Amino acid sequence: MDVLNELLTSDFRDLDRRALDLFASLTAKIDASDLDRPTPCPDWTLHGLLRHQVSQDEGFAAAARGGGGDLAVWRGGSLGDDPHAAVVASGRLVTEAFAGDGVLAAGFVLPEVRDGGSFPGALAISFHVVDLVVHAWDVAATLGLPWEPDDELVDASLKVARIVPDDPKSRLPGASFAAPVAAGGDAPRERLLTLLGRDPAWRPAR
Repeated sequence: MDVLNELLTSDFRDLDRRALDLFASLTAKIDASDLDRPTPCPDWTLHGLLRHQVSQDEGFAAAARGGGGDLAVWRGGSLGDDPHAAVVASGRLVTEAFAGDGVLAAGFVLPEVRDGGSFPGALAISFHVVDLVVHAWDVAATLGLPWEPDDELVDASLKVARIVPDDPKSRLPGASFAAPVAAGGDAPRERLLTLLGRDPAWRPAR
């Protein structure tokens, strides 16, 4: 079975909950003074990165319920006065949406992926997992904290990373993933990062 067919026939919802927990465990360590810090994503401060992920959670939740075609639902996330609470709330929202009957076979409209269109729910949920796992590294690297996804999360995310297009149209400035980089080694965690445009050696400026 090739990777795409495997993803189309897999249920990533438990992995998604674990990825949400990983991301939230790191955002719990953020202080208000950290929000202006630069991240490995050059277009985003830590505040911008968190807002992006909250917006993505809300967008995926809308897509699971048939409303993903409205681009505004992918851009409206707010951190309010408590970024960690916003992350937890958006995670709960997307988990509830993904629990719906028939969601794995449903069509998710993802306007920010390639030229938009509908993707099978099982595949769309795998996209959400890899987004969370890699953005968790972005947060950890920004704060100088360990990034410790379990092996199953890393292996699953690697499968998704291998089907992410690496053409310039898909790796635009401001997108979740930059072009693949040559830095790093062959360990699964490093390979995941480099495939999705991260340099594992990135450190925040002193």
